[in-house]
Amino acid sequence: MSEGRIERRLAAILAVDVAGYSRLMGADEEGTHERLKAHFAELVHPKVAEHRGRVVKNTGDGLLSEFPSVVDAVRCALEVQREMIARNAATPAGHRIEFRMGINVGDIIIEASDIFGDGVNIAARLEALAEPGGICLSAAAHEQVRDRLDLAFDDLGEQQVKNIARPVRTYRVALGASSRAAPPVEAPLPLPDKPSLAVLPFQNMTGDAEQEYFVDGMVEEITTAIARLPWLFVIARNSAFTYKGKAIDVKQVAQELGVRYVLEGSVRKAGNRVRITGQLIDTTTGANIWAERFDGALDDIFELQDQVASNVAGAIEPKLRQSEIERASRKPTANLTAYDLYLRALAQSYRLTEDGVADAIFLARQALVIDPSYAPAAALVGWCRVLQRVRGWGALSDEDIAEACLLARQALEAERDDAETIRQAAWTLFSARRRWRRRFSIAP
Repeated sequence: MSEGRIERRLAAILAVDVAGYSRLMGADEEGTHERLKAHFAELVHPKVAEHRGRVVKNTGDGLLSEFPSVVDAVRCALEVQREMIARNAATPAGHRIEFRMGINVGDIIIEASDIFGDGVNIAARLEALAEPGGICLSAAAHEQVRDRLDLAFDDLGEQQVKNIARPVRTYRVALGASSRAAPPVEAPLPLPDKPSLAVLPFQNMTGDAEQEYFVDGMVEEITTAIARLPWLFVIARNSAFTYKGKAIDVKQVAQELGVRYVLEGSVRKAGNRVRITGQLIDTTTGANIWAERFDGALDDIFELQDQVASNVAGAIEPKLRQSEIERASRKPTANLTAYDLYLRALAQSYRLTEDGVADAIFLARQALVIDPSYAPAAALVGWCRVLQRVRGWGALSDEDIAEACLLARQALEAERDDAETIRQAAWTLFSARRRWRRRFSIAP
């Protein structure tokens, strides 16, 4: 290959994901992680190699692999799904790890540790359409295997999937017609007694991938504002963000998270102007019960967030008391620069890497220089120090520990409503008392 030339080839792509991963991790984080590692190491990776495939990368709760033959890819997927039935037989239904799989054949771009292109993207979208324990194929993949394998297929028709301009003709492998037993489908989570909502990741319509932190931070702020309403059950940010970058079926979200309502939206940012769009969907009927667009200057960003939070609350419960709407409208800081630095720090902290956490501390400190009373930034510094201590990322000085504890106390004194700020600050002080008390004089 000549220098600088992009390497491409035709390949079959198998995308694998765990159904209901956020629910499983919420119920048993360490157990789920260990079981998934075992399934990958003992079953999935060996099966891929057995069928002449290559695991390109693990994606946390899934993996991406490529095969020289679509027939090999489908055989591999079938054998894994059938073996998973046996592995799950003795596992309670609520703790089973069940894979969803998507298979496509197409032209892909090859790099040393990754593959790219529409061929890969379509496989990932097909995986999102599959049921737990199921396999979905593109029309191109189906054409290659329909007369070569003794399988039945269900034609799901053309599906419009995220970030793919044209509809994708989709086929589902009818596993019940060819396997020993149909894969079990998890029962939907029961809905809470009070109204329940998931704020899904908003689409970044800025045209700049580096603005992802800004969009995600906006969603986090809206989630926090709505979560302050005592009569509303709101799914945590980490669970909702497992759907980031995926084709979303609101009924599937309702089943996996146990929510009645889903809030979707997008953010556009151009110069000093920002536009937030949102729509509220009743997952039990699929009906769009509220939609709105908010335009304004970045200087008014908090007011725009307040409008989204208050309108969603009002759409769910028309008789909502005005005091509760106002309670959802607290502004975290009056300084836009401090807020932007905090969002950048938050995005870095979610990377959960040594460099990411160090960058988060640096950015949060900058925010505090601008606004020393900014409680979320103060709590984030302490929380990141805890992460450094737990993960063993460098030795903390007495000054580092003292600063973490001081900022945590300031955050608790300044903030009474933001549950995440209170949690981070409290955990910092708890960790300090347990782990650092001998190194530093910390009052009980």
